[in-house]
Amino acid sequence: MMEENNIFRHNWDKFFKNGKTVILPIDHGTVIPVPELNNPGQLIENVSPFVDGFVVNFGLARAFSEQLEGKGICFRTDVYKPSFKSNPDHGSYRSYTAEDALSVGSNAVMNMCYTNHQSEDRIYRECASLVSECIDLELPVIIESLPFGIGKPNDYTLENISFAVRMAAELGADVIKTAFPIDASINDFRKIIDSSFVPVVVLGGAAMGDDKALLKMVKMSMDSGASGIAVGRNVWQHENPTLMAKSLHAIVHDDASLDQALGILEEPKGK
Repeated sequence: MMEENNIFRHNWDKFFKNGKTVILPIDHGTVIPVPELNNPGQLIENVSPFVDGFVVNFGLARAFSEQLEGKGICFRTDVYKPSFKSNPDHGSYRSYTAEDALSVGSNAVMNMCYTNHQSEDRIYRECASLVSECIDLELPVIIESLPFGIGKPNDYTLENISFAVRMAAELGADVIKTAFPIDASINDFRKIIDSSFVPVVVLGGAAMGDDKALLKMVKMSMDSGASGIAVGRNVWQHENPTLMAKSLHAIVHDDASLDQALGILEEPKGK
């Protein structure tokens, strides 16, 4: 984390409570169809007691500022350009500035960083320029760093994730968002966490449809030394997003066991 001052610390504390954070990305509308997010304002209100901050695009940040008030607002500065038919995968494009983020009251910014991607030279420059912009504006930068591109879990090996985390740290990220490596143990991931000189939060990826598998991954991440999670689709595509958010909050902030977290999902709706 960069040298602290009052404004930076204020923004940082919007997300981190005792060094831990639960972040809910709802920025997927530029990437995939999101029928479950047709009423984002209601979702924000429902899960807010269990979420420290949200990742949003410009449109959501502006339209739902009232519902987001009091929460950490992480502004997405890029738009993902996936492959489609004959169109190649270009990764993500930096589309907004740090000043744009401030214009909607944001407390942090987030941008993709793909290692070993065909567009990595441009992507690295875009991440570096964002870090540079945010220094004087005192905005924390979260770099979402993944090998080869989004949605490629078979490439999320220990070696590839380790390099992605280090790359983001070297580019100047204040926080790194990445995936838990496939087939990794707690000790394996702890080595990556220990080698990073900035906090690491773990993403959820595509909706698993398996509550136990998701919560086990989150528990292993926290036991490895992660500073929190940024889980989106596994919450807002869940049959009960509020209880899933509550369950994740219990693991991250209350050190709940896997069984305790699963038990929360059995609570009556609305509790």
